[in-house]
Amino acid sequence: MEDLAARLILLWGWRRALVAFLAGAIAVLGQAPYDFFPACFVSFTVLVWLLDGVAPEEGGGLAARWRASFAVGWWFGFGYFLAGLWWVGQALLVDADQFAWALPLAVLGLPAVLALFYGVATLLARLAWSEGLGRVAALAAGFGIAEWLRTFVLTGFPWNAIGYAAMPLPLLMQSVQLVGLAGMNVLAVFIFAAPSLLAGRQHLRIGLAACLLLAAAHAGYGYLRLAAVPDPAEAKSLPVRIVQPSVSQAGKWDVGERTRIMETLLSLTRRPPSQGRPKPELVVWPETAVPFVITERPEALAAIGEALDAGQTLFLGAVRSEAAATGGEEPRYYNAVVAIDGSGEIVDAADKVHLVPFGEYLPFEATLKLAGLSTVAETVGGFSAGSARRTLEVPGGVVALPLICYEIIFPDLLDDGAAVADIIVNVTNDAWFGDTPGPYQHFRQAQVRAVEAGLPLIRSANNGISAVLDDKGRVLDAFALDAVGILDVELAVPARSGTPDWPPAFNGFLIILFFATMACGMNLTQRLRST
Repeated sequence: MEDLAARLILLWGWRRALVAFLAGAIAVLGQAPYDFFPACFVSFTVLVWLLDGVAPEEGGGLAARWRASFAVGWWFGFGYFLAGLWWVGQALLVDADQFAWALPLAVLGLPAVLALFYGVATLLARLAWSEGLGRVAALAAGFGIAEWLRTFVLTGFPWNAIGYAAMPLPLLMQSVQLVGLAGMNVLAVFIFAAPSLLAGRQHLRIGLAACLLLAAAHAGYGYLRLAAVPDPAEAKSLPVRIVQPSVSQAGKWDVGERTRIMETLLSLTRRPPSQGRPKPELVVWPETAVPFVITERPEALAAIGEALDAGQTLFLGAVRSEAAATGGEEPRYYNAVVAIDGSGEIVDAADKVHLVPFGEYLPFEATLKLAGLSTVAETVGGFSAGSARRTLEVPGGVVALPLICYEIIFPDLLDDGAAVADIIVNVTNDAWFGDTPGPYQHFRQAQVRAVEAGLPLIRSANNGISAVLDDKGRVLDAFALDAVGILDVELAVPARSGTPDWPPAFNGFLIILFFATMACGMNLTQRLRST
């Protein structure tokens, strides 16, 4: 092990960059759909040894050492995000004539930008670097800070955060309710990087013992939480139907396909429930399920009313329009979840607040439109963001928190309604990405969000993965990619627990602070000993 570490430490130039790139790419195997988290032990151990090679004795001064530290993390991140997000380019091929030119920007540019965060992570880690366990703690704290920055900088895109690799199944997801995703990121990197202690042997016993203890606590807490039997008297029963139509993205907005798509949705909604199952009280259609602006089509609302029975509610992912405040302005369009009752009337709506840049709106719109750019989802000329997050109510008093598409990947959005909600409803359209790792990664993040919030999740995806999950992330029923049909599930909605006195996100920040303090303390101790 010492020989391998020495070889990696002595790498220089393009060889160091290549190994860092490959290590990052290997780490993606820890994410869905592969879920091979042992690969992360290899990746982060290699990363530690590469950073060991950025020695204080290097010439060029402080700035050169910082650049070298940053470069190792950037190459690691570039490999990680390129291998994990290449499928984003699939969306541009849906309308290849218009957007194929931007394929290199999506496939290479997005990973290059996201890799900056991991460059920051390794730079921060090197500032508090020391021998033995201290450098492992420094790397964990650095990645914890970087992953936190990814949740909001440049509108945020915390996709495939490292912590998800430590949560491949519900047994290993439960800890996120205690420490949040921020805490899981730190603890995951600390454990994944621990094998680096095998070279040099300093702090080996205490380091491996700490990691084994953390891993055992992680799995043990999950086992205890899953084994706990809820009190059925405290739960409400909500019969739910999810409709998955699997409409091709290429033909979705074709005028000639509108009638067929609408009839598919209506026929699936009208189906009688399976034998022994109650009539659904809530029916959920996916994001932008209908290929027109729902508020401009009263005949569509009438047809929906005929498909629904009295007492049923439809949550419909749709484009809705709103007249401008002044007559000279264009109407505003929103990506929304619209609640429709059994008479076909819109009774409520919740608009998407966190839009996808370049997908649903153009940053610096006036300037970029002059350059001929448009949004990828150019259905109505771009969306406006909702002014505030809203909950929707289902008959019977169940309160739903709607999260549209990738809003489900942001832990902080749970703060905007989870305290008063009974369930999360996630509508999405992942048909943009075909049968690639993208839909599986999206579903995994939604699954973890349900555990983090402690709320059941109803997820309707156009072409999958649609599912109903309990508040511990267990799949009650699900549809695979490209399946067409309905899921009827009688969901037990546990009593609302309210806002915790000590929220998981705060615990996560305390963990980041602990590891940062530990790393800085060991760095300072080493400096004092060397003087």
